[in-house]
Amino acid sequence: MAISRRHKLFPFLSWLPRQTRASVGRDLVVGLSGAILALPQSIAYALIAGLPAEYGLYAAIIPVLIACLWGSSWHLICGPTAAISIVLYASVSPLAVPGSQDYITLILLLTFLAGIFQWLLGMLRFGALVNFVSHSVVLGFTLGAAVVIALGQLPNLLGLDLPNQATALNSLVSLIGDIGALDKPSLLLGLGTLAVGVALKLLVPRWPSLLISLIFSGLLVWWWPSMFGHVKLVSSFVGRLPPFNPLPLDLDLVLRLLPSAVAVGMLGLVTSLSIARSLSARSQQLLDANQEVRAQGLSNIVGSFFAGSLSAGSFTRSGLSYEAGACSPLAGVFSALWVAVFALTGATLIAHIPIPAMAGSILLICWGLVDHRGIRALFRVSRAEFVVMALTCIATLLLELQTAIYAGVLVSLFFYLKRTSQPRVQQWSEGDEEILRVGGSIFFGASHYLQVRLQRTQGLKVVIEAQYINFIDYSGVEMLHQEARRLLRQDRSLILRRARGHVVEELLRLEGPEKCPIRFED
Repeated sequence: MAISRRHKLFPFLSWLPRQTRASVGRDLVVGLSGAILALPQSIAYALIAGLPAEYGLYAAIIPVLIACLWGSSWHLICGPTAAISIVLYASVSPLAVPGSQDYITLILLLTFLAGIFQWLLGMLRFGALVNFVSHSVVLGFTLGAAVVIALGQLPNLLGLDLPNQATALNSLVSLIGDIGALDKPSLLLGLGTLAVGVALKLLVPRWPSLLISLIFSGLLVWWWPSMFGHVKLVSSFVGRLPPFNPLPLDLDLVLRLLPSAVAVGMLGLVTSLSIARSLSARSQQLLDANQEVRAQGLSNIVGSFFAGSLSAGSFTRSGLSYEAGACSPLAGVFSALWVAVFALTGATLIAHIPIPAMAGSILLICWGLVDHRGIRALFRVSRAEFVVMALTCIATLLLELQTAIYAGVLVSLFFYLKRTSQPRVQQWSEGDEEILRVGGSIFFGASHYLQVRLQRTQGLKVVIEAQYINFIDYSGVEMLHQEARRLLRQDRSLILRRARGHVVEELLRLEGPEKCPIRFED
């Protein structure tokens, strides 16, 4: 009992003692690769959010530590993301000048409120939200997000300086308009890094291909300045550990930021749960959604006091963790610790990484995110689910990522309701009995379909084989009572055979056992 309670308060105690020297070593290397990827991305996302560059690093340290230690996913890595950064900027920029101290304070207060909202949802066991994201939605969202990330990296690969766009379509249009200004050395460097990464993955899949390819590209730029001397490098920065910042809990500010906090908090949860769900399906891991929701909230609550803006699951960094073979959440912990080390001591080394090389490495990660086998299997097994996957993917390309998730869930629910609204009915006659075997629930969406089937019957005794009916709601009860009375007026009868106990109770409850027009048989 005490051990179970301790594991609930400190979930990492359930997996940390099982780590071996080999698994820790593996996670240490994976964490290093993730940190190298996180550094330039975090800086870029901070600038998108209107924050100073170093605040991107802060968001990749404390929040990541908390989310990995208290979460349930083996591979989910959190941090600042493009979508979250854009929403933060849109929410707070009307209230303060971007980059100012007031602006930073509002961003951190918004993060704190969003974290409280997420944590409360987790405590209320709202993690069931992940159950509404079907596997077909996850496949489509993953495919679309991989394309979105790849399109977002193409300007860096081509040596172009283009503004960030909200959708993949806008990114593609912007890229095509400036394609003539591409820089050939940048393109060669990016493609070379991509080729080295592919070769390493094929020949020595256990090696840290991202880290090796980035080192190779950095050395190439250093050795051949006449060819690559003008190629953009990761921006240098003055490093330090995240400072502790108390937050002003002013009621007026809280009320003004609360609507935005709820919206951005929900966005972060849906994104994180979608990523965690897609990776857990591929790694055969059982995901505890409620624990993951609580961890996301706790990471943002604690992170806001250490200058960390709102964090959420990152497709790129989580995909790297999975593809590189992370053995446990320690990979994310080591990633955060490596970021902290580089923030203190490695600013000059990080500044030697070419931006096109980073783009080439991210393209390789995007390819690994796509579940090719799952997509082919979905096409063979269920065309309806394949349509859901395709529509989700298209929505991801045409809309913003968070909107695409909502669209995919709605399409999936539409197909589910369409399927359940027409329960499977087998019909045959035996003497004066006309028998209907109903497979499925009789609820408001399916009652009309079954009523039409009952009205077409001709037998003196209409028998419903009800052993496969798991659930019946008020609409179903009312419909069966109406049909039973209609048949009685025609000197016919409605019989439920082998119905389950709770179904019989619901039918008898409407008018009482004495007045119930339906007969029951075992």
